[in-house]
Amino acid sequence: MLGRVSRAALSFGHLPRAGHRKFSYLQKPLSISSRTVIPAFYTRSMSLYHGESAVRPEADKVLQDIADYIHNYKIDSNLAFETARLCLIDTIGCGLEGLRFPECTKLLGPVVEGTIVPNGTKVPGTNYQLDPIRGAFNIGTIIRWLDFNDCFLAAEWGHPSDNLGAILAVADHLARQGQPLTVRDILESMIKAHEIQGCLALLNSFNRVGLDHVVLVKVASTAVVSKLLGLNRDQTIDAISQAWVDGQSLRTYRHAPNTVPRKSWAAGDACSRAVNLALLVKKGEKGMPSVLTAKTWGFYDVLFKGKQFEFQVPYGSYIMENVLFKISYPAEFHAQTAVEAAHIVHAKLKEMGKTSDDIKSVRIRTQEAAIRIIDKQGPLDNFADRDHAINYMVAYPLIFGELTSESYTDASAADPRIDALRAKIFCVEDKRFSTDYHEPSKRSIGNALLVELNDGTVLDEVEVEYPVGHKRRRAEGTPLLMNKFKRHISYHFDADHQKKILDIVTDAPSLSKMPVDKFTDLFVKA
Repeated sequence: MLGRVSRAALSFGHLPRAGHRKFSYLQKPLSISSRTVIPAFYTRSMSLYHGESAVRPEADKVLQDIADYIHNYKIDSNLAFETARLCLIDTIGCGLEGLRFPECTKLLGPVVEGTIVPNGTKVPGTNYQLDPIRGAFNIGTIIRWLDFNDCFLAAEWGHPSDNLGAILAVADHLARQGQPLTVRDILESMIKAHEIQGCLALLNSFNRVGLDHVVLVKVASTAVVSKLLGLNRDQTIDAISQAWVDGQSLRTYRHAPNTVPRKSWAAGDACSRAVNLALLVKKGEKGMPSVLTAKTWGFYDVLFKGKQFEFQVPYGSYIMENVLFKISYPAEFHAQTAVEAAHIVHAKLKEMGKTSDDIKSVRIRTQEAAIRIIDKQGPLDNFADRDHAINYMVAYPLIFGELTSESYTDASAADPRIDALRAKIFCVEDKRFSTDYHEPSKRSIGNALLVELNDGTVLDEVEVEYPVGHKRRRAEGTPLLMNKFKRHISYHFDADHQKKILDIVTDAPSLSKMPVDKFTDLFVKA
């Protein structure tokens, strides 16, 4: 027996012979015969492994549900289409406004300067004509630059109109190739992109695991442009799986002490990646059917702490119908009502013959989400830092009686009164605000300001529960939204062309029938 064990041991090429000082793991290949006796010390260190199954499973239900919605669901809500029209107008206007800032425009254009793509995507407010991937980045970036486009808040936050970067880029390119796409197709794509992003956001918090919400822009954009590009249901599933497996952005660039302008082009990046992935699948690239649920390697296990997605409502048109517009102020949405309250307090101080210099303290009652995202102390280093700091967004209108895009520039922030007042502002969570923030029948974004003056006077608390862009204030907000759009186009076009644009976008039936490329041409510069 000892002889047999010895020979068996020596038949394992990676076991050294007695007395050998050196040996190689590649000295001799493993050879085991039916008569070989494997040493007990060796078998104890081995375990039987059958390998992973190579049988491709059925696609994850989440992927199938999105693809079925994209290809089979008919949007018949007049409210959704009318809200989408307002959203389209507003989003284009926000993009035009972003072009007024050099920090934004320096990122735009083709990768190789001077490149013009035949039948390429045209970028509103510019003379660029780009491939649809780069076009999606350009359009998505100008839309998001000033944090002034729409918003939807739930377990996850986001700006569903970011998806227009991908939708318009692909639709405009296809229209210039001769496909008969109309603005109605754009509106339907927007409704569905809003719905996908929003329904995924209702109960699933990506920020809690450190992921940025633009993952949902990538997924929603990939889904809707897949249909525009002519992909079938199975190809759409493949494309969506590619979006989920794609490396996802961290929220690092949105939070102190690392807040940087990347947060303003993150959505443009997501749009461009969505278009690229859909085009790759159109060329035959396969997907991963269990991209979410695969053990160890799937999205849930790798990035979502093993949890599976939950859903509150089926896909329909709920998100577009309930979307929030940023109408009055270019400010992170959790601060919108606080900024509105600050304007009211400013007017009260003026009426009393007081100024912000007379303020001793400002207490902000707010929601938990606002405290987690935008309650920042200490120096604010750049534009991106300031428009995500609630004490800055409240201090500025308390001092000046306004808050505009220019309010966040280095020149504006240099006024020493701003940081002096910021130091007197503090936030506390109001549990009712936090609860109503998630309540489906409300979805409020409440804030309340309590101001104490140096002489001991305490002003009446000013509470604003719903911002003017909320569905509950839609009638009040729509005329203001149109004024916002008029202001944004006024910086780019002469009076006659402004009138032409307004006549077209306010005639809903005619606008719906307008070819996509003709619509984009309204906003293109020579």
